Amino acid sequence: MNDVTKVYKKLSDVLLDKGLIDAAKAEEINLRQVKTGESEEEIIKSMRILSDLDFTKNKAEFLRIPFVDLENTGFSPEALSLVPQSVAEKYHLVPYRMEPKDKSLYVAMSNPLDLETVEFLEKKTNLKIRTAMSPEAQIDSFIREKYEREKGITSEVSKALDEQKVDEMKVQSESMKKVSAEAPIAKIVTTILDYAVRSRASDVHIEPMEENVRIRYRIDGILQEKYILPRNVLDAVVSRVKILANLKIDEKRIPQDGRFNFNLDGNEVDLRISTLPVSYGEKVVMRLLRKASKVPSLPDLGLRGLALKNLIEAIERPHGIILVVGPTGSGKTTTLYSVLDRVATSKVNVVTIEDPVEYQMKGVNQVQVNVQAGLTFASALRSFLRQDPNIMMVGEIRDTETAELAINAALTGHLVFSTLHTNDASGAPPRLMDMGVEPFLLTSSLTCVVAQRVLRKICPNCRQDMEIPSDKETELKSTLGPIYTMIEEKWKKDGKKMTMPKIVGCDKCNNTGYLGRIAIYEVMPITEKISKLVVEKAAAAMIQKEAINEGMLTMKQDGYVKVLEGVTSMDEVLRVAQY
Repeated sequence: MNDVTKVYKKLSDVLLDKGLIDAAKAEEINLRQVKTGESEEEIIKSMRILSDLDFTKNKAEFLRIPFVDLENTGFSPEALSLVPQSVAEKYHLVPYRMEPKDKSLYVAMSNPLDLETVEFLEKKTNLKIRTAMSPEAQIDSFIREKYEREKGITSEVSKALDEQKVDEMKVQSESMKKVSAEAPIAKIVTTILDYAVRSRASDVHIEPMEENVRIRYRIDGILQEKYILPRNVLDAVVSRVKILANLKIDEKRIPQDGRFNFNLDGNEVDLRISTLPVSYGEKVVMRLLRKASKVPSLPDLGLRGLALKNLIEAIERPHGIILVVGPTGSGKTTTLYSVLDRVATSKVNVVTIEDPVEYQMKGVNQVQVNVQAGLTFASALRSFLRQDPNIMMVGEIRDTETAELAINAALTGHLVFSTLHTNDASGAPPRLMDMGVEPFLLTSSLTCVVAQRVLRKICPNCRQDMEIPSDKETELKSTLGPIYTMIEEKWKKDGKKMTMPKIVGCDKCNNTGYLGRIAIYEVMPITEKISKLVVEKAAAAMIQKEAINEGMLTMKQDGYVKVLEGVTSMDEVLRVAQY
């Protein structure tokens, strides 16, 4: 919700202040209002200056009313159960949150100034009604989606609260086990997991708050709030997850890790569970690993042109180290699996040490780290050398010992793949040298460094093309340089004017405008000149400058090329590649 402080005389004043219209457009609105007698609101709507969302947001600010974007707000099944669907449809409103502490019900309305409706709701629910403004289309969509499609979780939450059994869990673990296995709680957990699988989520967060429990899903790399459950069901829901993962339900003081399988419509999903004691209870994070997932090819991931050529040349060599670098969650492991899928044939012995094993790959000997048993990246690497390997994959180079063993393996004729945490490709050699690796050994073994980030793709079902605004054209030209000119000439040759995608939003992409993900890359082969700089212990900036001179695209450049191809947006590129 927005913090409303400034007072405006007219809606056009808000738009002018925000830079959404200029003074000439504001004057045009005023003149038309005088001539025709139309309301300012009708005129602004007919001019189509703003989207419905932006119009409602600015109208709320003008009226000094809180605004809520229902598409990016989780809903409370408990709140939904208090207002029947017929009432929601008749008065064009939706209850989306409940605060038991101050007995408040938060309701989104297309007209929050309708005091009669507010008074009616207060009498019906016996709660204080706190109103907010939302676009009409969002309210319609919310009623359709939540009342009709989410009946399951709403009724199960109501049952769980009605039965008043949740408090018994605090008494003893046997009671906890019994309650968490009962129908309402089991169905709530199943619904949470069901939505995760159907929405292509990679992680589910069950987060205890002071007043309620927030359920969030990481979809295409972005966390989205979906459900807000009553505080009373927290212990039962967490216990249910713990039982499924074979964890100790009475141990709440320390973090625990476990796993279990979930089957939806014949598709088996492996879930890694992590619990963590936090201020208001236990937080649970569930990572979804789809067993039936097909390993994507390198071009499917987003590699193309010279970058793809350089990487393929590196992996076709019989020995050397190839590093994939980037922060956590940047898709490094997926890229390594795609590379392994390409090289793992019946003629070679491929072994991997991973933490954890995320994909089961045919023809590959995969080993999972087990620190308690003494199985680490370093100890596994030593054992691998006695397994007659051709190709080895080490999940991550975390310390000097692992780095040195990987380099020795490459120097003795093995092809080694691994990951490293650096921001870009040019930062990998200095990082390894900081670990104590000698520069001359590094240049003899390191053949290629791949840096990457993952970003969201434009939804193909609702994408629209628009002319490139002048400010964005300037940014594209300065970043891409001659590459921009080449792309522009290609467009002209095809008889078209250059465009970029516009974010719209539809039901298939949950009104975000994005669907699926793709990676942006920089691939840096270790050439003779770069080797010389590494031996001289040159700074990462010097190494990057030389790599660019030799034809390497930076991640930001690769991202901007994908923008001009209509694959993603500039905002997405800047979100992940601006550092």
